Amino acid sequence: MGWLVTGGAGYIGSHVTRALLDADVPVVVIDDLSSGFEHFVPESATFIRGTLLDRALIENTLRRFELHGVIHIAGYKYAGESVKRPLHTYEQNVTATVNLLQAMQLVGVDRIVFSSSAATFGTPDVEIVKETTPTEPQSPYGETKLIGEWLLRDAEVAHGLRHTSLRYFNVVGSGSDRLFDTSPHNLFPRVFDMLYRGATPTINGDDYPTPDGSCVRDYIHVSDLALAHVAAARRLDEGLPVESVYNLGSGDGTSVRAIMTAIREVTGIDFEPEIMPRRPGDPARIVAAGDLAARDLGWAMRHSLHDMVASAWAARQRAGDAYPSS
Repeated sequence: MGWLVTGGAGYIGSHVTRALLDADVPVVVIDDLSSGFEHFVPESATFIRGTLLDRALIENTLRRFELHGVIHIAGYKYAGESVKRPLHTYEQNVTATVNLLQAMQLVGVDRIVFSSSAATFGTPDVEIVKETTPTEPQSPYGETKLIGEWLLRDAEVAHGLRHTSLRYFNVVGSGSDRLFDTSPHNLFPRVFDMLYRGATPTINGDDYPTPDGSCVRDYIHVSDLALAHVAAARRLDEGLPVESVYNLGSGDGTSVRAIMTAIREVTGIDFEPEIMPRRPGDPARIVAAGDLAARDLGWAMRHSLHDMVASAWAARQRAGDAYPSS
């Protein structure tokens, strides 16, 4: 009896897979490798290459390996790009989730931890985002994540699905120098790749109403995030109560300019970021409280900003020229 991790060959999914294995939980991974890498999956996990659009594959996998829970991380996770590809985003994030839930119901798997997102909030006008903050997604990506949460709640009413959704903010760092984030849309990999190639990193806007003029965001280490998934899965296994959603945040944001300073200090590369125009829709500040997750999931910020930068940079350096080009 083990857990299925969808998207377990990706940056976040591979860390979750390793954290489960470290907790002696058998893991099966389904991933279509559209953004993941098979070598990210530990040998002690079972890897199946496939898409969640194939419901028969999901059903057969759940039955064959006698799995009793799912951590659903797979999806199309690019908010900006989702505006250009809304139908693709809905197919990958909503249709795939419906297929997964249907397969789970048919097999009798009744527990799931869902990878949600801060994008469900849109542009909040509060200093600290809480689980009760109104959800007003401003991209197809954010919409699909909110719909995913609704699907789980409806399935709970209909047939007793036990679930929780973890809303991530900005996930960075690495728990192993063999695992790295390759998203061309995320700050850390974008800056590291530019530095590796000798280019100058950029800041989008320096005239926001923040202490240094740059956007303030909530950055969390991927290893801390992975532990929260394990804790959520354990609570579901033990029949303990869980909230329908948890924010995984630090409660204290970091500005983009402060990130640049930390990167300069860690890498030893002296650079001055180029200031570019603001990106449309970028809020000045998004910071979340993680109090509920701390209470129930043992959520804590175990890594400093230096740890986040240093671990991510080590993984980027190890990848070298084998790092996928954006």
